[in-house]
Amino acid sequence: MHQGKLVFSQLMTYLPLTTFRRCVAAHRGEHKVKDFSCLDQFFAMAFAQLTYRESLRDIEVNLRAQAHRLYHMGFRCSTISRNTLANANATRPWQIYADFAQHLIAMARPLYASEPFGVDLDATVYAFDATTIDLCLSVYPWAPFRSAKAAIKLHTLLDLRGSIPSFIHITDGKTHEVNILDDLAIEPGAYYLMDRGYLDFGRLYKLHTMNAFFVTRTKSNTKFKRRYSHPVDRTTTNVMCDQTGVLTVFYSSKDYPATLRRVVVKDETGKRITFLTNNFALKPEMIAALYKQRWQVELFFKWIKQHLRVKAFLGTSENAVKTQIWIAVATYVLIAIVKKRLHLPHSLYEILQILSLTMFETTPINQLLAPPIEKYDVRSEQIQLTLL
Repeated sequence: MHQGKLVFSQLMTYLPLTTFRRCVAAHRGEHKVKDFSCLDQFFAMAFAQLTYRESLRDIEVNLRAQAHRLYHMGFRCSTISRNTLANANATRPWQIYADFAQHLIAMARPLYASEPFGVDLDATVYAFDATTIDLCLSVYPWAPFRSAKAAIKLHTLLDLRGSIPSFIHITDGKTHEVNILDDLAIEPGAYYLMDRGYLDFGRLYKLHTMNAFFVTRTKSNTKFKRRYSHPVDRTTTNVMCDQTGVLTVFYSSKDYPATLRRVVVKDETGKRITFLTNNFALKPEMIAALYKQRWQVELFFKWIKQHLRVKAFLGTSENAVKTQIWIAVATYVLIAIVKKRLHLPHSLYEILQILSLTMFETTPINQLLAPPIEKYDVRSEQIQLTLL
C-alpha cells in the first residue's frame, strides 16, 4: 500500500486528517491564510521533531534542500520559509494542536489497553505528576516562576498501560501542581498514583466520592488516628503495618471525613515509607507495588525531554511554545499508534532513531523496521564438514 511513498508520507497517512480539519475549522486556524496551511505547519513541526532539527533556519534549510519532494511528503506549499513558520507558530491558535493531540490519544489508548505494566491488576491505573521546563525570564516574561527565573510546567496524567498520556495541561511555573486535580475528568474504578505534593484532603475526598481510588504518601506532619490494625506477615513481606483510621487535625478531618487506610512498608535500604489510600480490598504489598509504578511518569518526562524537542523552543510567545509542545505530544502518540498498527517489536526510542535517518527513503516502514535476517554462512558449514 505504501510502495514508493516516502517514509515521512507513510507516517502521516496514519493521521485522521478529517479530524484535523475539524479542529482547524473549530478555532478558525486558516482565517485569511493563503498558502501555508495549518497542515503544512503541522508537517513542518512534526518533521522537526522526527529529525531533531534545532532551529527554524535548520528546518528551512533541510526542507528547501528537498523542495522537489515536498509535495510527496504531503506539503501543499511550494517552499518553506522560517519567517512564515515562525509567524504561524506565534499566531495560529495552539488549541488546534491540543485538540488534535487529544484525539490521537483517544485512538492510541485502546491499542495499549491490554499492555502489562508491572502489576497484575484488572483496572485502569494512572500516574499523575508534573515536570518543570526552565526558561529565561527576559525572553519568556509570560511564564513567571521565581524572581529571576521563568518556567513552564507540564502536568501529565499517564496511563501506565503503554505510557500514553491521557491528560496534559501546560501552565506557568508558579501554578501549584495540586490545583490541576480540579481539571481532571475522574474515571470511576480507576487508580490514581500521586506523590505527597498532591496531598490535599479536600481534593482526595472528591476522588473518593466519585468512586475512584488513590494511592499517595503521607507527609511528616500528617496526623492519623488508628482504629483497626490488620494482620501482616513481616517474615515474608516488607509490610510493617496495615491500619484503618481517620485524620485528627480539625481541617483535615473536615475535608476528608471518611476512613482511610495507612500502609507502612520498609524499602531495600530499611527506610520506612507510609502510604495513604482509600482502597481497603488490595493486599498491603499490592498497595506498595502500585505506588512503585508511579515512577513510570518520571521516566516518561525524562524520555520526552531527551528525545523530543520540548526544552529548546523555536518561538518565544506563549502560543508558539504551546504549539510546539502539543505537536511534540501528537508526534509521540502517532509513533505509538504506528508501532501497534504495524506490530513493530522495537521500542519507541529505536523507532525514532531509525526514522530520523530515513525520512526521505521509500522503503515501507514495516520492512524498514523489520528485524534483521541472519544470513546463512555457507563457508562456515563447509569448514565444519571438513573437520568432521
